[in-house]
Amino acid sequence: VQLVESGGGLVQAGGSLRLSCAASGFTFSSSAMNWYRQALGKEREWVATSSSAGGSTNYVDSVKGRFTISRDNAKATVALQMNSLTPEDTAVYYCNTRPYARNYWGQGTQVTVSS
Repeated sequence: VQLVESGGGLVQAGGSLRLSCAASGFTFSSSAMNWYRQALGKEREWVATSSSAGGSTNYVDSVKGRFTISRDNAKATVALQMNSLTPEDTAVYYCNTRPYARNYWGQGTQVTVSS
């Protein structure tokens, strides 16, 4: 299983970023996909989940209405559109899946939001 994130960077508060995760090594269309984040000095936090078909999504309360998770099963990619970013969103963002009853993680991509 391989997960490769991209799309992080530095953005001003109120701006937007789109993260992408390219997946391989498992049956992508059968697996729920998740985004997590970890801010410096804090525990890793779940952010969003997309069901395997993409018809069901869930978000942590702090990003509801601002972030959108989406997936393309034909391309085996999952994205996280992040709007109205605040400095509190600054973190390393990780793609995650659990296709074989264990966690798999990408290398992470840094998102920094300046005030």
